Amino acid sequence: MKSVARYGAFLGAIGLALVSLVAVVWSDWALLPFLICVVLVMVGIYDLMQTRHSILRNYPVVGHMRFLFEGIRPEIRQYLIESDQDEEPFSRDLRSIAYQRAKGVEDKRPFGTRERVYDGGYAWITHSLAPRHIDDTDFRVNVGGPECKQPYKASIYNISAMSFGALSANAILALNTGAKAGGFAHNTGEGGISRYHRQGGGDLIYQVGTGYFGCRRPDGGFDPERFAETASSPQVKMIELKLSQGAKPGHGGILPASKITPEIAEARGVPMDEDCNSPAGHSAFSTPLELMRFIGELRSLSEGKPVGFKLCIGHRREFMCIVKAMVETGITPDFITVDGKEGGTGAAPLEFANHVGMPLIEGLTFVHNSLRGAGLRSQVGIGAAGKMISAFDIARTLALGADWINSARGFMFAIGCIQGQACHTNACPVGVATQDPLRQRALVVDDKAVRVTNFHRNTMRALGEMTGAAGLGHPSSFLPRHFMLRQSDKSMIEGSEAFPYMPEGFLLRGEPDQLGYLQRWNRARAESFSPVD
Repeated sequence: MKSVARYGAFLGAIGLALVSLVAVVWSDWALLPFLICVVLVMVGIYDLMQTRHSILRNYPVVGHMRFLFEGIRPEIRQYLIESDQDEEPFSRDLRSIAYQRAKGVEDKRPFGTRERVYDGGYAWITHSLAPRHIDDTDFRVNVGGPECKQPYKASIYNISAMSFGALSANAILALNTGAKAGGFAHNTGEGGISRYHRQGGGDLIYQVGTGYFGCRRPDGGFDPERFAETASSPQVKMIELKLSQGAKPGHGGILPASKITPEIAEARGVPMDEDCNSPAGHSAFSTPLELMRFIGELRSLSEGKPVGFKLCIGHRREFMCIVKAMVETGITPDFITVDGKEGGTGAAPLEFANHVGMPLIEGLTFVHNSLRGAGLRSQVGIGAAGKMISAFDIARTLALGADWINSARGFMFAIGCIQGQACHTNACPVGVATQDPLRQRALVVDDKAVRVTNFHRNTMRALGEMTGAAGLGHPSSFLPRHFMLRQSDKSMIEGSEAFPYMPEGFLLRGEPDQLGYLQRWNRARAESFSPVD
């Protein structure tokens, strides 16, 4: 019935064309409606056959209404701004940037900034009167610490974790094919490596979550042999152990047996006749010391590939416990991915999405300075994720301590996501987040893969221009002092004052600070996530 509703306008045009054809025999007045219906039928046939617009493939004829409304949106938006009725008047701008760059069209706009520059919290880059021109914008970073035998030279902008099952087969294939063409990495998400990841041939960051999909025993525990087999694939360049995620930190999930397809079962290594459980926490370790030893085991089983973990910062002392375990064991992850609570492209409980977990800027700053305080920052790379779409997002995040950026939302926009917020209903209107074969047919892989590559390339070019405008030669040279922020009282503050880099080794030396780092460090212990009594 849902398919009939989607194609209702097209089927209605066919039916009316047949009726009016019969009516032409009785009256010449029926000729005009017949011709109108014929035109609509031809439009519908074209919509079904074309490969550029997913909306039109899923909603022939009636889908054109969306583009009509988009055409008058600027006037509606201006009215809302002037009447102060728009809660988030510029929320669509970043999506527009992603669409334009993915399609390789002009992304410049007249009439100045779209930001509310008089509001508190506005930030900007301080540009140089001696700007530089950067020809090579294929910006890369080496990932791999002292114990890594197969370091990876990663792009500083990669596809963040989104599982097959949450995304459609066509979406995964388009993302991975685009990543291969563009030379950047694609995080598998915790759902395992699917046949569509392998078919695309792009570099993979294999994520191991609490369900251990792809390396799972029948009882749901970790299987070292299966992990070694999965990690041995030449496509797998890095392994990421997921401790928590920004959208719903500390929250597990169940995939009902009714929703498990043969392809999902294959990727996750689970039976089809049982509910698939993703616990809130890991069963392979329970203390910081055990976590470090597990990371060491994963590195050994993967024959020295970069191994790290991903988390959204919660109790800051608990992260200090992990850092103390690094110091005590001498085992360090090759990287840490900091996920901001504002990120997350999949469905999550509203309370978790809004009010659980630390936002990216604060979480990244804390992780960066904690590692500096323990003298480990040079050994551990830091990735960052959380609504990272524009070149400015990337530049500012690099300045605050990240080495590279992961984006889910930006690349979803590149393959046609319109934020219909139907991800959890299996009724995605553009075929991105659905397992419905008819709906995902709307997403044409060859077309969208090119857009993925375009989006990455054009965003890196924009980042290069921004870097050069600041008088720098590489985005990794951005520091907090290259940014200014307007406070709520309309005063200005330099980024280095708002987000200072703490001294190297200050925690090991026991130097007091005004931000509470040493206080938490003294309450943290490597043996347990519980505080010191």
